[in-house]
Amino acid sequence: MKTRFRLSYNSPVILTYAAICLVFLIINGITGGWFNSVFLICYGHPNWFDPLTFLRLFSYAFGHSSVSHLTGNMIMMLLVGPVVEEKYGSSNLVFMIGVTVLIGGLLNSLFFETGIIGASGVVFMLIILSAFTNMKKGEIPLTLILVTAIYLGQEVYDGLFTNDNISHFGHIEGGISGLGFGIWYHKKVFEMKQR
Repeated sequence: MKTRFRLSYNSPVILTYAAICLVFLIINGITGGWFNSVFLICYGHPNWFDPLTFLRLFSYAFGHSSVSHLTGNMIMMLLVGPVVEEKYGSSNLVFMIGVTVLIGGLLNSLFFETGIIGASGVVFMLIILSAFTNMKKGEIPLTLILVTAIYLGQEVYDGLFTNDNISHFGHIEGGISGLGFGIWYHKKVFEMKQR
């Protein structure tokens, strides 16, 4: 008897997110960069009377400036995202992505001059959340401490001492969001188990 294999849409939020990012990159390429500049780049100190400003507070996380920018983010997202989605659930993940993206967009709009684009903040949130996946009551995983220290430490260092046109703030905000969501989620789960 032959074993049949079929493709599984095993991580609907992560796979859909990646597909939207790819489609937007293709559209941006076809339009010669117009699509990103009009619909996706979340500009610092924007015109709050422009309705597109509010769209860009979310849409920036689906845009990428190049194929290498997209593949860098998607490789990490596709590696850690399915584990996180399985652990926390698709609807919780959509909520966490939405809040992380909105906070990043608002903070960039209010406090920075430059624009941001890309899924890096979401990727950093996923990386930190993935370190929580095997957490048990009364334990702090060493992997969580190391991942947080390495990723956030590197971003703080790069943000202070390099001039590379990368929004290190967006990465830091994503990592802090992941840390906050992980702590909140596990505290809630552990409290429910005590009842």
